[in-house]
Amino acid sequence: MKRKALFIINPISGGKRKDQVPALINKILDHTQFEASIVYTERAMHGADLAKDAIDTNDYVIAVGGDGTVNEIASAIVGTTTALGIIPFGSGNGLARFLGIPMDTAKSIETINGEQVEAIDSAIINGQRFFNAAGMGFDAHIAEVFSHDKNRGFWAYVKSSLREIANYKAETYHINIDGTDYVRDAFMLSIANSSQFGNNAHVSPCASVQDGLLDICIIKQFPLWRFIEMGIRMFAKTAHKSKYVEIIRGKNVTIKRSADGPVHLDGEPQMMGKEVRIQMVPASLRIIVGKTLNSKL
Repeated sequence: MKRKALFIINPISGGKRKDQVPALINKILDHTQFEASIVYTERAMHGADLAKDAIDTNDYVIAVGGDGTVNEIASAIVGTTTALGIIPFGSGNGLARFLGIPMDTAKSIETINGEQVEAIDSAIINGQRFFNAAGMGFDAHIAEVFSHDKNRGFWAYVKSSLREIANYKAETYHINIDGTDYVRDAFMLSIANSSQFGNNAHVSPCASVQDGLLDICIIKQFPLWRFIEMGIRMFAKTAHKSKYVEIIRGKNVTIKRSADGPVHLDGEPQMMGKEVRIQMVPASLRIIVGKTLNSKL
């Protein structure tokens, strides 16, 4: 029998036009394998509603959009037998890149034809899901600033970072990881499920989405003149070797800070309180991965 696949297209994600996507789906998707349907989101959280409605009748739900779209749709189907697919159209596409899904639209549709499905971990932060990475501190601050920027893409993100970094100061965090307490002054605190934020910038190069652990990445305040060096380390997958980076792995994490502030979930910012609780949920999302995926996720 053919597998049913619902393609959910976010028409505004990443600031990129998606007019050609339906034609490419019709041309490249293997219609001997799939019975496909295509819908568009029309408002915030519409993707989640569409995905929830599709669980009982579809084998696959395909997110056509960026990390925020992927998070929204994945959060709706996590814990079910319905598998997620991704056609990347965002600014960073962190989870898609980590899973070896091509950035080229035609090739990502070919990946769906391959039906290589893996179960990956997810995490819950104050009742909400994330699948790639969450964070607070400078990266959450930039995510908030960037969310109001009309320009999208990698270079727009870099410009936002350069504008903000000079005035941003480290904050003190009280962190409990699986029962052990830590107090750290951190410029940035990232909770990594996969190794990267997006655009192949790897904050925790050894992270795996199948090890049942989160990588708590503590980035200490570093001299401003080392900003370029820290960026190079991320792209070279050597951030974990910097003296300004400490990584502790765990399953259950509580973080306390002095005031409410922004937290990002898969790049999407929101305000959260002084206390943040994070729980790993192993092997909770079924997802189509790319042919180039390493044997160890």
